[in-house]
Amino acid sequence: MTPDKLKTIIAQKEGTEIEFKESKDSLARKVYESICAFLNRRGGHVVLGAKDNGEIVGVNPTKVQEQMDQLAKDMNNPQLFKPTYYLTYEPMDIDGKKIIYFYVPESNQAHSYKGIYYDRNQDGDFELRSTEQIANLFIRKSKMKTEDRVYPMLGMKDLDEEAFDELRRGIRIENSQHPWLNLSNEEIIRSAELLAVDPETGKEGLTLAAILLFGNSHAITTALPAYRIDLLCRVNNTELYDDRELLSCNLLKAYPIMMDFIKKHLPEQPYIEGIQRFSLRDTILREVVLNMIIHREYSSAYPTTFTIYRDTIVTENWNIPYVYGHIDLQTMRPHRKNPKIAKVFSQMGIVEELGSGMRKMFKYTPLYANGKEPVIEEQDVYRIEIPYVPTLLPTGEEESGKKSTLKSTLKSTLKGTRKDIVEIIINSPYITIPQIADQLGLNARGIAKHIKNLQEEGIIKRIGPDKGGHWEVVE
Repeated sequence: MTPDKLKTIIAQKEGTEIEFKESKDSLARKVYESICAFLNRRGGHVVLGAKDNGEIVGVNPTKVQEQMDQLAKDMNNPQLFKPTYYLTYEPMDIDGKKIIYFYVPESNQAHSYKGIYYDRNQDGDFELRSTEQIANLFIRKSKMKTEDRVYPMLGMKDLDEEAFDELRRGIRIENSQHPWLNLSNEEIIRSAELLAVDPETGKEGLTLAAILLFGNSHAITTALPAYRIDLLCRVNNTELYDDRELLSCNLLKAYPIMMDFIKKHLPEQPYIEGIQRFSLRDTILREVVLNMIIHREYSSAYPTTFTIYRDTIVTENWNIPYVYGHIDLQTMRPHRKNPKIAKVFSQMGIVEELGSGMRKMFKYTPLYANGKEPVIEEQDVYRIEIPYVPTLLPTGEEESGKKSTLKSTLKSTLKGTRKDIVEIIINSPYITIPQIADQLGLNARGIAKHIKNLQEEGIIKRIGPDKGGHWEVVE
């Protein structure tokens, strides 16, 4: 959130989705009733340091951190909030004064504060006292999947053409006769049931699933201001990081970026099963990534994280638990939490039958990690730990020396586009031809022709299949 965007929100005054509290020297306790009401209704923006009419009075600068700490502590206290909920708080300067801003998403659970359920309307927060009122809240929540939430203000103009290109590329590899290949973008959206009518307004709009899969930055920010996927490599620098990718793009663009990050930082280990040769790393971590993005509960601001440590990969994402505690093949209860999102990925042959991903994790991780098994814990935060053998990683000196030698050879033997292509392949061996074309601003057909010539001349070679393989420069 930027100060200019926040000023636009403040100018709209208090309402169903906006709340102001002064909180100058101490936290306004009434803010918890608003948080509870926003969670139970449609979400909303909260500004601490503003009067009811939107006038900025500011929070005492010496009290800002204290108030944010108190918010975090109280929101995690089951004696106050049931169920507890994670929020992120952002200090900002508006017109020379300190304020605290945070966004409360709509939850698909019913929340109470000090044993009382609150709801929201234009007049503010109100208590749900009658049995009927509380029952209606639970009924409304139980029927709603977060991915089915409708945004009537968003339409086809708010979707990203490149995401549809990514979908068609994946489908074409899996099934060149797939009917979606002959459909327009809007026809794909309708076929995937990603347009729906908002029951409150009666207007048609994109569902949250459509926005997450295909949305541009404006659509994603509108629907989920706090949405992030944080990729971290902490092999050497465990306090900060060696490398980081912070993603806020749609899922169809995020998925290949996540897989490239994995291939960049984790050791490869080919494996032969019967007559099939495949990568243990890619097979295991693909299922982990899909679990992160398909089974995440998107109503929470809790960030999704993927962290590579020296001998372990750890992922965390917000979750609505179905089985509390440790999960293994005996205790797992497969449940597709975002079936519309899963359906689109399944068209590309990436998502298979329900539960198959976890079975693959438990089957192949011991082969990748010298007998060690994955650890999966299902709580409000869904956590997966995948061990691996760090000695399989090339040292920085070996990798740097290899690239330096190859680049020296390039300068003396290759020129123009051919040289550019090989340099890209050296740095990103898992890159696709369309991605090379995008980087160089050239036609994919022309890049494919150069690639073919380079292969015929023995300069590069393809390792593995078109889907899941990689390029290698011949030394």
